[in-house]
Amino acid sequence: MRIKPLVKGLLTYVPVLSRYALAGTGGTVSARYCYSVWLRHLVQAHQHGLAKIPQTVAELGPGDSLGTGLAAILSGCQAYYALDVKQFARSDRNVRILDQLVQLYQDRAEIPGEQEFPDQYPRLDTYEFPTHLLSKPRLDDALNADRIDHIRNQLLDSADEAEGLPRIVYFAPWFNRELVRKESVDFVLSQAVMEHVTDLDFTYGELRRWLKPGGWMSHQIDFRCHHTAKQWNGHWAYSDLLWKLIKGNRAYLINREPHSTHVRLLHKHDFQIVCDLKCHDLPGIRRQQLAARFRGMSDEDLHTPGVFVQAIKRAT
Repeated sequence: MRIKPLVKGLLTYVPVLSRYALAGTGGTVSARYCYSVWLRHLVQAHQHGLAKIPQTVAELGPGDSLGTGLAAILSGCQAYYALDVKQFARSDRNVRILDQLVQLYQDRAEIPGEQEFPDQYPRLDTYEFPTHLLSKPRLDDALNADRIDHIRNQLLDSADEAEGLPRIVYFAPWFNRELVRKESVDFVLSQAVMEHVTDLDFTYGELRRWLKPGGWMSHQIDFRCHHTAKQWNGHWAYSDLLWKLIKGNRAYLINREPHSTHVRLLHKHDFQIVCDLKCHDLPGIRRQQLAARFRGMSDEDLHTPGVFVQAIKRAT
C-alpha cells in the first residue's frame, strides 16, 4: 500500500496539522471545466429523452465554485440549488467564473473534450456547441445584460428575489430535509460526487423527494481509489480497520461502494435508469487481492472504474 494516504489520514486527528489534509475539493475552479460538465449532462439527457431545458436544477457537491450551476443558469434555467457538506465556494471566484462563462456562451464555444479534460465523462459523439438545444433566441434571453447583473449581484449577496429572474441558493451543509421543497426540482446532477457520499441510501431518497414526478437525475461517478492506492481499484484491498485510519477524521473521503450499489439503490427508490455508460477498464488488482468484505464483488464491479448514469423519477 501507499504510505502517504495513511499519514494524511492520521494527520486529520492533529488539530495543528489537519489543515494539510483537509484542503479544497479541486475541479470547479475552471470556467471551461464547469461549462463542459453542464453541457455534457444536458446533451446526454437530451439524447435519452429530455424534451426541454429544465427550469429548476439542483447540484450535489458543487465544490470550489458554483460554476456548473451558473453554466445551467446561463443556458436558461431559472433556479439553481447548490448543496454541499461545507461551504467551499467563494463569491469572488464565482463572479470571475460567471464572467468567463458568459463569454463562452456568447462565443458559442465548443464543449471542451478529452484532450483538455481526459478524466471527464461522459464522452460525446461531437463537441460542437449544441445549437439544437440552445438556440439564438434562448441564449439572447439567457444572456440579457440585466439578467447577468442580477446573477452577479446574487453571488455578491446584494440582490433580492425578483419574479422572472434567476434564483441561486447555496446550502452548506445540506442535510436539513426542509432546505429543498418536496417535488420542486426538475433536474439533479453531480460530477464525481456520489462516490464521496457516506449514506447513499438516504441521499438517493432525498434526491427522489426533491424531484418532480418525471424529474431527471444525472451523475458521473468515479469508483477509482482517489490516490489512496497504487492501482485504481486498490482501495478494495484494504481492511475496514486500515481504511478507517486512511479516512481519518474527515467527514468524507470515498465510500468504496461499486457500481452495483448505485444501481440497486436507484431501483429501490423507484427510478428508471435511461443511461448507464461505463468507463473503460483499467489494469488493477486481481480478485484474490480483495479484502474480505469485497470478495463477493462481481467481475463487472471489479472492472468498472467509473460510470455516467441518468435516471427518471417514476410517477407514483
